[in-house]
Amino acid sequence: MEWTDDAFVLAARPHGENALIVSLLTRTRGRHAGIVQGGVSRGKRPVYEPGNRVSATWRARLAEHLGSWQCELADTPAARFIDDPVRLAALAAAAAVADQALPEREPHPRAYDGFLAFIDVLESEVFGAGYVGWELGLLAELGYGLDLSQCAATGTNDDLAYVSPRTGKAVSLSAGEPYRDRLLHLPGFLIGRGDATEDQVLAGLTLTGHFLERHAFAPHNRGIPAARTRFVDRLSRSATISS
Repeated sequence: MEWTDDAFVLAARPHGENALIVSLLTRTRGRHAGIVQGGVSRGKRPVYEPGNRVSATWRARLAEHLGSWQCELADTPAARFIDDPVRLAALAAAAAVADQALPEREPHPRAYDGFLAFIDVLESEVFGAGYVGWELGLLAELGYGLDLSQCAATGTNDDLAYVSPRTGKAVSLSAGEPYRDRLLHLPGFLIGRGDATEDQVLAGLTLTGHFLERHAFAPHNRGIPAARTRFVDRLSRSATISS
C-alpha cells in the first residue's frame, strides 16, 4: 500500500548501519514512523532535521508494517534560525514534544495545524507565547485542555491568577490566595491580560509542562523531552541576561 501527505519531521533515529527511523507529523494521518534507507548519507540526512516540512510518501506491503519513507523537502525552518539558539531550541522542543505526546497512527489534524501555526509565529517577537499556545493546543487535542475561562471556585472571570494542578481549571486571586503555594501561576497573556514577557512565558511553560508530564508522558513512563528542557534553560538564561 502507498499514500502521500504533507508532514513535519519530528525525529530521526539511526537504524542499522545507514538507515534512519523517521517520525513525521502528517496532515491527515497523525504521527507516523517509517524507515529511510540510506538516511544517514550526506545527501539525505539534512532532509530529516526536526521541524523540516516535507512531502512524504509511505510504502509498505501491509498496513501494520513499519514501512518506508520517501520525502521531498519543502521548507527548512531550522536553517532560518541557525544563528538564534533560543528559537532553534524552541523548534526542536516543539518537535520532540509532538513526537513523545501524540499517539502513533492516529489522525490529529489540529495538531498539524497547530505546529504549522507555531512555525509561522517563530519568526516574530512573540514566539515564546506562540510556543506556550502550541502546547496548550496540543493538550486540548489530546483531551486534556485547560479551562481558563472562569474561576473554579466562584464562577467569575475576575482576577484570575492561578490554575489548579489537579483539575486544570483557573482560580481567582482571592479564592486561591490561601492555597497559593499549591497552585500554578496563570500568566496574564493567556487570558488577554498583560504582555508575554520572558518571565511570563516561563511561567506558561511551567504550566503546560506540568499537564503534559501528568497526562502525556508519565502514563507511558516518559519524562519531559530533553529538547524541551534545553529550550526552557536557554529561555531562562536569556531572561536573566535581559533583566
